[in-house]
Amino acid sequence: MRGSRRHRQRDSGSVRARFGLDFHDGRFDNFRMAQVVLEHLTKVFQGPGGEMVRAVEDACLEVGDQELLVLVGPSGCGKTTTLRLIAGLEEPTAGTIALDGQVVNDLPPKDRDVAMVFQQHALYPHMSVYENLGFGLKLRHYPRAEIERRVSYAAQVLDLAACLDRKPAALSGGQRQRVALGRAIVRRPKLFLLDEPLSNLDAQTRTQMRTEIARLQTRLAATMIYVTHDQVEALTLGHRVAVMKDGVLQQVAAPAELYRHPASRFVGAFIGSPPMNFFDGTLCGQGEALVFQETARDGAAPAACVTVPVEAARAAGLRGYVGKTIVCGVRPEHVRCRPLLPGGPAGPGGETVVEAVQALGSETYLHLAGQAGSFVARVPATEQFEANQRVSLAFDGQQAHFFNPLSGTAIA
Repeated sequence: MRGSRRHRQRDSGSVRARFGLDFHDGRFDNFRMAQVVLEHLTKVFQGPGGEMVRAVEDACLEVGDQELLVLVGPSGCGKTTTLRLIAGLEEPTAGTIALDGQVVNDLPPKDRDVAMVFQQHALYPHMSVYENLGFGLKLRHYPRAEIERRVSYAAQVLDLAACLDRKPAALSGGQRQRVALGRAIVRRPKLFLLDEPLSNLDAQTRTQMRTEIARLQTRLAATMIYVTHDQVEALTLGHRVAVMKDGVLQQVAAPAELYRHPASRFVGAFIGSPPMNFFDGTLCGQGEALVFQETARDGAAPAACVTVPVEAARAAGLRGYVGKTIVCGVRPEHVRCRPLLPGGPAGPGGETVVEAVQALGSETYLHLAGQAGSFVARVPATEQFEANQRVSLAFDGQQAHFFNPLSGTAIA
């Protein structure tokens, strides 16, 4: 019996014919969709010393139907707590959670019609893949034919048909993670919640699984909220990305918007690898033009102060900051370096010394001496540099960002 079932599962055409699965444009029609709305959601825990810890602070967020939204931030920022609040595993201190227009604050987890995939696979080691996939449905007393129908579909989507008789110990890390995803798929929930599901995988498998999750979300046309601390994962997976810090949502935007127009110094530093370079200094007027001039610091030699031109179109919005201290942010790919000839003039952005060269094959990172420590330039691999070499600098003023030094918010 088991052998015949396995044979049927390897043949996707016979699976559709036998179980009546309906596909349109690669999507499975029986999945229900969900819109999620968080309004002023707050969660306060009591700390070990009796202090109040605000894990989530006044979060307002809307996740659209069929959207894959990624919650990203450093450890302890509140992203997992937000996910657990949506799932019903934590009770909010204030605010509301609505699924498809229905406030679910008082609904237990089993009645919210959501499926959660955790960082740990938590597979039953004594059960086969087939039994792991169908166990939740069996507990809910689904008919055997319906369990087989749903498990067969999940196995087909996740390329697990050849593994259905294996125990978890006989699977690779990526296969075990696919089984964990499959347990959520067979539920056919309104909403998928994924809590750092790839954290325990090696780098190569993580890259593969990111692609598989993105393909799966498109195929199912499912609503997903995905939590990670990995900004590369966030940028490659999310239709939109919500950046959190200390329980507060910092910015919610499409990946390209986050990268090109960070709303704060924190977002600029967290999104992007290597992170954005930051320089403290003042804006100076040079006729009609504005120039950012880095503040000199004692002991910073041999690094000269950085000079960054301000794009003419942005100068009007920055004139109120002339003579005031601000922070300038420049991404590594917008720092241009050229070897400085002995006695030759410095570049328009200044000059400095290469502290270290990090060759990555397709590109090279130069770690350069700066007033407040090293900063990084990303240069083509075809350009040759070496440690202790003096270089001239030029900065792309059109791509520069300026931040308030106290609040950290973007000012231009």
